Amino acid sequence: MKQNIVVIPTFNEIENIEDILRAVMNLETPIDVLVVDDNSPDGTSEKVLQIAEEFPDRIFLKKRLKKNGLGTAYVAGFKWALKHNYEYIFEMDADFSHNPNDLSKLLEVCKNVADVSIGSRYVRGVNVVNWPLSRVLLSYFASVYVRFVTSMNIMDTTAGFICYHRSVLEQINLDKIKFVGYAFQIEMKYRAFSRNFKLVEVPIIFTDRTKGKSKMSGSIIKEAVFGVLQLRFKKLFNKL
Repeated sequence: MKQNIVVIPTFNEIENIEDILRAVMNLETPIDVLVVDDNSPDGTSEKVLQIAEEFPDRIFLKKRLKKNGLGTAYVAGFKWALKHNYEYIFEMDADFSHNPNDLSKLLEVCKNVADVSIGSRYVRGVNVVNWPLSRVLLSYFASVYVRFVTSMNIMDTTAGFICYHRSVLEQINLDKIKFVGYAFQIEMKYRAFSRNFKLVEVPIIFTDRTKGKSKMSGSIIKEAVFGVLQLRFKKLFNKL
């Protein structure tokens, strides 16, 4: 069985993709990369293939026909990683808001004390750099709301920097994952929590992107607010 792979979804990340790939390749702990690109018109996938020529057994590309949502990109990546027999499967943004150096911390926790390790912005205060106060408050209180509705004891329920042991993804029916934005991150944690997997938060510092454009939108926020209630109702009726 292969060891470690990080799934990185992309859409128009030409300004970041080479640097993030090289940063992961330079880590002491070997971690492969699968880029799931939604047919970026800016040449992101072409750049991935160019860098992959230097690391032919470590960098892989899954190119999709169109932009189809963050959640579906991760699901496609998770299925690919499971098919290719990886044991520890990460998810991470392409824009350096997640520090690649923290991958080793997540891996250590996932190997030793958890089934799912979560890079958390809020487990020790608020560790966010370059976000406006309005967005910090939105993100923080979204997690408060999710904890209230779901009873998950997780401070950063919308975190998108995560390491899963493959057994978690094998027991979650990935074909039934419904949500694509913030709610996708909540749904994955809640499905793991509902199956009694151990989720552990690892403190990180989250730094907002300095290159490229944010993919956040009002529809993503709306999905999270109402999606949490749907997840809770499904759990109550044993349909999760």
